[in-house]
Amino acid sequence: MAKNTALNMAAKAQQDEFYTQMFDIENELRNYREHFEGKKILCNCDDPYESNFFKYFAIRFNAYHLAKLTATCYAGSPIAHRQLSLFEEEKETQARTPYCAEITEFRDYNEDTAEDLQDIRYILEHNIGGGVRKLQGNGDFRSPECIDLLKEADIVVTNPPHSLLREFISLLIHYDKKFIIIANNNAITYKEVFPLFMQNRMWLGHNNNGSMSFRVPDSYEPRETRYWEEEGPDGKIQKWRSLGNICWFTNLDHGWRHRDMILSRSYERNPELYPHYDNYDAIEVSKTSDIPADYFGVMGVPITFMDKYNPDQFEIIGCTESEGKGFSNGLWKASSKVAQPLINGKRIYKRIFIRRKRTQGDS
Repeated sequence: MAKNTALNMAAKAQQDEFYTQMFDIENELRNYREHFEGKKILCNCDDPYESNFFKYFAIRFNAYHLAKLTATCYAGSPIAHRQLSLFEEEKETQARTPYCAEITEFRDYNEDTAEDLQDIRYILEHNIGGGVRKLQGNGDFRSPECIDLLKEADIVVTNPPHSLLREFISLLIHYDKKFIIIANNNAITYKEVFPLFMQNRMWLGHNNNGSMSFRVPDSYEPRETRYWEEEGPDGKIQKWRSLGNICWFTNLDHGWRHRDMILSRSYERNPELYPHYDNYDAIEVSKTSDIPADYFGVMGVPITFMDKYNPDQFEIIGCTESEGKGFSNGLWKASSKVAQPLINGKRIYKRIFIRRKRTQGDS
């Protein structure tokens, strides 16, 4: 039984591994540069020989004035069983071992007038300005030694396993850590996650385009849609998967979230466009762009609203009871016995309930 369980976990891990492209990392992390200065960065779901997160911070170690960079690798990670790494001839035996890589100093070790990937290689191979060490456990972010690394870190930046997102976020909150992570947009309404958004303890990042492409392990099972293979720089075939509704979760502030949404619709002139729910004390706004400028009551909006959410302009009241008992904060008419929002008896998709904040100039 134990052997079967291990095999099942390994199979699940292989389908849960998505390796983030450098372009997407650069496009997001450049918006937080001021937060990184003097900080200890932890990438605790990343093979340091493969991870673009680790590579991103290592090359910018001095530019960002980092205090320390750490990455840990899970023993069951499919990438750890390949000879594809940051360094072309990385030994297979080492890649099969869960390990921790650290950088505490970065300079031009090979004296080629550039601080680049070859200098990262020198650090890790010679244990100068950092190095690599084997982990005693399996490298799981929940293991005791990885928890110790989490306690030490200032900011966690990674793409965590999607199936373990609830546990991952719970750990970050428990240890009061700053973070920037990748998640599915639908996770906003998880019962473990939504209260954090409502309390402004977490919000969306700067770039949330809805779809991102990730490289996946050789062992990944092909899908009928959003899956393809192509030749990589080394001539080997790489597998890729595109995922929709992908976004960044963070609790580091950025200017984008304080931009007011321009509201051009009117409830007073077009009340028929905003029907009242049968079972919630709120009106329906089916598109974020249709939020009226002259309504200050409670509105139900799609989850996509969170990409435009400005805590200075709106407050989040709750969401539909289908996402969690009591999540509507009294807006739900329990007598309806239907948790999904209803309009003229027709069920619609889950909604987040918001209310505009009155500012100077509002009538």
